[in-house]
Order: sequence, then C-alpha cells, then structure tokens
Amino acid sequence: MGDGNGAVETYGGESSAHEGGSDIEPNEGMLFQSEEAARAFYDDYARQKGFLTRVLSSRKSERDGSIISRGLGCRGLPESRTKIQAQKQCRQRDVCTAMILLKRENPGSWVVRKFVGEHNHPLVVQLQKSRRILDDKDKKIQELTSELRVKKRLSAAYREQLLAIMKDVEEHNGHVSNKVQLVYENLRKLEAKRQEHLRHS
Repeated sequence: MGDGNGAVETYGGESSAHEGGSDIEPNEGMLFQSEEAARAFYDDYARQKGFLTRVLSSRKSERDGSIISRGLGCRGLPESRTKIQAQKQCRQRDVCTAMILLKRENPGSWVVRKFVGEHNHPLVVQLQKSRRILDDKDKKIQELTSELRVKKRLSAAYREQLLAIMKDVEEHNGHVSNKVQLVYENLRKLEAKRQEHLRHS
C-alpha cells in the first residue's frame, strides 16, 4: 500500500499478517513477505467478514517448479445452510466470485494483483441475526415443551390420586351398604319375633 510518497508497506510472517489484517481490507498492490503471510492475512480477513476460503488456482515456475501465483477465493455458501437451501441458491447463482490473486514478484515479495470483495450469497455475519431469532424461538419451544411435560406428569399424578380416592369411597360405600343390610336384617328378625309373640299372647 502506498503512503503518498512511493513507500510501500510490506506484511511479514503469518503472525504479523493476522495482527495487521484485523481491520484492513485487501487491495491491489498490497505486499507480503511470503505466500504464507498473504494466505494468513486473507484467511483472517475471511473470518472477520464471515466466509471460508479455498484455493482457486496455482501456477508454478517452469524453471524450478516453485509456486509463483496463487488464487484464493470464497468457498461459497456457509456450511450451516441446509442442503435444500444450498441447492436452491446454486440454481440461482454460480460459484462465488469473491477472490484474491497473489503473484510472486521476487523472493520474499508477494503482491496482490487482483481483489474482488463482493459476494453473491449471504455471509455468516449477515445470517447471525436471523439465527439468533431462530435460536430464541427454539429455546421458547423447548421451554414450553418442558413445561407441558411437567403438566402432563402432574395431571397423571392427580389422576392416580383421584382414582385412589374414588376406590376408597367405593370401598367405604360397600362397607356402609353391608352394615345397613345387616341392620335391616336384624330389624326384620326382631319384627318377626314381635309378631309371633303377639300371636301367642
């Protein structure tokens, strides 16, 4: 990146790329001391924005077989999307065009030759709000389901208690009925004896 006086800022190893890349967006002309530093920078940028990266292309030197060019890009739809949603999106859009093209200028110097920052699909950070809403709904459903289970258990317990009380009442009524029948039989016997005594008098 230029500072207006022709000076260029070069990003060093992987650790410094992570530190410098936290709030810096890639741009054409940005220099790195190694391919690893450039990839670490782009990976960190991708995490900040909410997408996953993948290797799009590689070019090797015909002279020694070393990598002299590397294309990195967005992997596409977030992995958390369902298969049906993914298929629907794929029918509407091709692969994501967001990418960065890195070229080795000379040993110890990699430069960004092309950068496309726009994505043709929702990013993870853009879906977080809707996911939070869905999570809240799921949590509420779980709470209501748990409460319903408690109510069902209480209802079953009350039903058992009510059946036990009804059984006790029926048994008690049976005892009372037997006692009434016994008293009635005794009174009938006494009346029969009284009638017989009157006839003999």
